[in-house]
Amino acid sequence: MNATSIILIILIVFVFIAFLSTFKVVPQRSEFIVERLGKYSRTLDAGFHILIPFIDKIAYKQNLKEQALDVAPQICITRDNIAVEVDGVLYLQVIDPQKASYGIDNYKFAVVQIAQTTMRSIIGKMELDKTFEERDTVNASIVEAVDKASEPWGIKVSRYEVRNISPPQSIRDAMEKQMRAEREKRALIAESEGDKQAKINRAEGDKQEAIARSEGEKMRMINEASGTASEIEMVAIATAKGIMAIAKAINEEGGMNAVNLRIAEQYLGEFGKLAKTNNTMIVPADLSDIAGVIASITSVLNKTQPNSPSFLAKT
Repeated sequence: MNATSIILIILIVFVFIAFLSTFKVVPQRSEFIVERLGKYSRTLDAGFHILIPFIDKIAYKQNLKEQALDVAPQICITRDNIAVEVDGVLYLQVIDPQKASYGIDNYKFAVVQIAQTTMRSIIGKMELDKTFEERDTVNASIVEAVDKASEPWGIKVSRYEVRNISPPQSIRDAMEKQMRAEREKRALIAESEGDKQAKINRAEGDKQEAIARSEGEKMRMINEASGTASEIEMVAIATAKGIMAIAKAINEEGGMNAVNLRIAEQYLGEFGKLAKTNNTMIVPADLSDIAGVIASITSVLNKTQPNSPSFLAKT
């Protein structure tokens, strides 16, 4: 192979390399920074582009997708002087490829350092218990600080998430005892509340039972009184009707004679009983009245009982 052939091969290779470097295809969600003779020229967005060989070159390639950066664990001292190990995840996005290329040498390293520094500062202002309760506050403070610091670099920090907060083993043991005591306390409170509610329910049930019993007794007494009143009323009505019937009978013809006959019968009957049981007889002072009564009774009895002379002889 002579020198001419070698030069020809070199020229072909040179032209091929130049051809390859002339055409560039930028992927979706990416942007390339083009420098011309060492100076910023333009930014290539997604698509096909042609460069000037040996004059234009791709200096930086920036990814516009949201990126998740791991923030390594670090020791932070809380306000109550307890060392805790904290790590997290930082989410950011390049919004200005030119600033991200020329504003700082390595923006990923820089934002991670700012996040760690800010996290140490925030944890140092909080007590240990608050670090577990106020994670959202810690996340928001870190996002605000890192986003403000990275703005000149064309970086937008979207969020930060605290992943783990790990206190020393001795502190974890003490916290476990505290949580166990708190759970036992809540269990005792719940048990006492249940017992209290049960007693209240029983008392309420006894109260309702007593009220129902008294209402039943009241209704029984009312019913008995109503029955007694109805009975008295009915007896009174019947008595009044009987008296009215007697009065009506007396006023009719022969009614008075019937009354006198009835009185005479009762008088003689009672008088006869008295004579049988006692040897002493009480005689009224006005004998003429007695004789008249006896005469009247005898006359009536003779008419009604003609076969009773022995009775008249005893009299």
